[in-house]
Amino acid sequence: MSRNIRISRRTVLRGLGTALALPWLEIMGPSRPWAMAEGDTQGVVPRRMAFLYVPNGVHMEAWTPSEDGAQFRLPSTLQSLAPFQRELLVLSGLTQENANAKGDGGGDHARALSAFLTGAHPRKTDGANIQVGISVDQVAAKGIGQSTRYPSLELGCDPSAQAGNCDSGYSCAYSSNIAWSSESTPLAKEVNPRSLFDRLFGNGDSAGMTQSSARRSRYRQSILDFVNEDANRLRDRLGRTDARKLEEYLTSVREIERRLTLASQPAPDVPPGTERPSGVPSDYKEHIRLMYDLMALAFQADLTRVITFVLANEGSGRSYGFLGVPEGHHDLSHHGNDKDKQAKIAKINTFHVEQFAYLLEKLRGIREGDGTVLDHSMILYGSGIGDGDRHNHDDLPILLAGGGSGTIRTGRHLKYASGTPLNNLFLSMLDRMESHVDRLGDSQGALPQLSG
Repeated sequence: MSRNIRISRRTVLRGLGTALALPWLEIMGPSRPWAMAEGDTQGVVPRRMAFLYVPNGVHMEAWTPSEDGAQFRLPSTLQSLAPFQRELLVLSGLTQENANAKGDGGGDHARALSAFLTGAHPRKTDGANIQVGISVDQVAAKGIGQSTRYPSLELGCDPSAQAGNCDSGYSCAYSSNIAWSSESTPLAKEVNPRSLFDRLFGNGDSAGMTQSSARRSRYRQSILDFVNEDANRLRDRLGRTDARKLEEYLTSVREIERRLTLASQPAPDVPPGTERPSGVPSDYKEHIRLMYDLMALAFQADLTRVITFVLANEGSGRSYGFLGVPEGHHDLSHHGNDKDKQAKIAKINTFHVEQFAYLLEKLRGIREGDGTVLDHSMILYGSGIGDGDRHNHDDLPILLAGGGSGTIRTGRHLKYASGTPLNNLFLSMLDRMESHVDRLGDSQGALPQLSG
């Protein structure tokens, strides 16, 4: 193969109803992450950002490190992140002031989620006149979204609602949507991994996609069977490293297909005549991990650079019986300092963090240019409530993983002054995404100390 041959970053493998985007390959051009700051996007490994949300706060005693700086020890809830400690920031002291009541009475769960990425105070209403603010992910999507097939992806495990009274007179839109494209327009979450898979790897031709899906189901074919001819032509042009990357990527796609098929099959003891599930796994852990795998593929193939993911809607009463916690999450969060309830909350928190570690492992395992997808990303994980019993919105549990292409010095616990706006962090993240804004919500300026 001639080393001067190059292919476009937008190259896809095509087949019936299918447009399979490719991961970053050396044949696409040199890896020069610094070029983004110089305005040259040719051959650049892109930066990405994702925002992961957990409801009902956390048990802060088992979350917050005792030490500041680089010599901090991970508390019990964060122990599963030990392999990623050098790629992680634990951020303390950050606040979403506009999630407080401000005279509006109850409704902390609705305010927590709707204010989390906006830094704006939601109008208390359960009618059509909802209002909060544009969220940081959508600011980024408007700035860089034209570079990818999808400006952003809004994902979750619980469906979004756009109406109804869900929390003390607040619309359900507030407690089930994290992404807002305008102050009055929430963006509904995709919760079905099968639908997300088809969306990511379809070519936009609905008739072809339907036909492709039907054929795959009827003949137990993989989406890769439809792009095999294109893939073989590409393999002939690849060097050894790129060929290995391509095979690893295609193997990941096939494995997700296999798991989607298993997840959509009724259990053997389901009575005859039971309706086939739509593709949302009944196993919560598998649901989360399938969505995380698809997020990793979406980043790897540069289908989007901006993702939000809500593990459960705010105020969720989900039971975690598989952890030995049969009580509802929300009820437990009102623990009243009961040690048994706090221990169960910590179990739920630990489970969620373990899934976060799973995602980080996926992203770190994808080589890209001079590093990994995790190296080139900023993955924020947190909640809009600190302690669930207090319903406080200061000193929030916030983690930031990934180096932002070398622009963030990780491996530290940074403790900020009480009341520091969380949106200051978002301004800093937007700067690194080349989506500069002077102000977002209640921001006061870029967050210091991130780069060293």
